Amino acid sequence: MSPEGEQIGVRPLPEALDMAQDLGLDLVEVADTANPPVCRIMDYGKFKYEQSQKAKESRKKATHILVKEMKYRPKIGPGDFDTKTRKVEAFLADGSKVKVTIMFRGREMQHPQLGRRILDRVAETVSHVGRVEVFPKQDGRNMTMVLVPGQATRRQREAADDRRAEEVAVAEEAAAVAEAAAAEAEAAASTEAEATQAADTTETDETAAGSTDPDETAVIS
Repeated sequence: MSPEGEQIGVRPLPEALDMAQDLGLDLVEVADTANPPVCRIMDYGKFKYEQSQKAKESRKKATHILVKEMKYRPKIGPGDFDTKTRKVEAFLADGSKVKVTIMFRGREMQHPQLGRRILDRVAETVSHVGRVEVFPKQDGRNMTMVLVPGQATRRQREAADDRRAEEVAVAEEAAAVAEAAAAEAEAAASTEAEATQAADTTETDETAAGSTDPDETAVIS
């Protein structure tokens, strides 16, 4: 094969070497398993340099993936959620990783399930362009998750569904316990009120029975 990539045809090895030397180039074997072996006339030093540059460029692109960040609040409204999530979707479509952060303040720290629910919603909404690389984890007052370009796997979608079902079950159980406690407190308060009212009535009756009127007179015949 010539330096321009044209087929020269089958030549004896000495003739092929002479052709390469006449051009000031090298005869390089590129397919040793072929019969006869395939060689190419080229500048081998230049070829090696170009290959190393291509490899370096490839590594450079691979290690310079941009990481974007999008921040949410546990009590974010539907409008803000949709706007921010559309931006996350655009970042992923452009080939960037996205770090999604839930920022807690004050008593919001007592309800981490709210942040987890938002992260699961984000992951589900963008699952056609992104998948979870780092699952939600608590980091001080923040909860973070990392998404990368690529569709979510079935296993990840099922895992997200299982987490949501578990959170719903925990929330329902907590609500039932709170409701039972409230009903018990209300019943205790009602019983106490009835007991107080009964005591007041008894005291009134006893006072009325034991009282005498000093102006009261009796007729004796």
